[in-house]
Amino acid sequence: MNMKQLYYFYTIAEEGQITKAAKKLHMAQPPLSQSLQKFEQSLNTQLFTRHGRRLQLTAAGEILYKRAEQIFSMIDHTKQELLEVTEGIRGILPIGCVKSCFSYLPNEMSAFREQFPNVKFDLREGDSSFLAELLHTNEIQIAIVRLPIDLQDFHSIPLNPEKYVAVIPKEWGEFEEVDTITLETLAQYPLLLLHRMRGIGQYEIIVNQFDQIGLHPNILCESPNIDMLLGLVSENLGITIIPASSLLKFHKDNFIVLPISNMAIYSEPAVIWKKTNILSASTKYFIEQLTQQVLPQSALK
Repeated sequence: MNMKQLYYFYTIAEEGQITKAAKKLHMAQPPLSQSLQKFEQSLNTQLFTRHGRRLQLTAAGEILYKRAEQIFSMIDHTKQELLEVTEGIRGILPIGCVKSCFSYLPNEMSAFREQFPNVKFDLREGDSSFLAELLHTNEIQIAIVRLPIDLQDFHSIPLNPEKYVAVIPKEWGEFEEVDTITLETLAQYPLLLLHRMRGIGQYEIIVNQFDQIGLHPNILCESPNIDMLLGLVSENLGITIIPASSLLKFHKDNFIVLPISNMAIYSEPAVIWKKTNILSASTKYFIEQLTQQVLPQSALK
């Protein structure tokens, strides 16, 4: 086994097809197929099963893929460490963030830049499930998400839990003189709810709160885009229910914002990163700054 063979195998596993892998590697398909065949022969094991053009990892292939992922992550990390020793902490820090958690970033990025001016940021936005996929494919190193999310493959550190609030059109005068609102009242109005593109999220959690007290909410619209929902609120189409910090980058004067007196749940933001990844020094420092926690060694492997 050599590094070239291992990298070819890893790329094929990532792409799921010889054709796509060859294109990514800037080489012809036949030599790549031959390389894979020789690699399997040298290991005396089959690494893929063929389903038409698609390739699926065997049990042995899964083991080798996970090891290869760790090896290449360690190589990248070592290169970064050597660069940081000679030139100080620098490079690009790829971060994913759900839009409703964006308020966590600006101050932290500014403070981090003061300490490490040679680090640049690459920001990606999406719902929690999408950001988990970007972590799996190593397109980002860390993500700020809202739970629940499957954490089997990730380390996580919770951030401060947040109350949900009801955001109501400014023109709905009946709410101007009240301090709180109840689920019973909300159930009487059209609701505009956040909904992930995949998986269980805040939508299911909020609807479950209504179900528990025997209410059937009038859901007018579902969307993964918080800007879109707030735009609909501003057009008097309904009420949205979102975590309180989601409003920090919007003008609250455009809405009536009320706490929900009998909603017993909190939104749970968290920082997550892949267990198999070795974090760069810049990533480690950013997580520690964001969470105000020093990461144990067990969380860095």
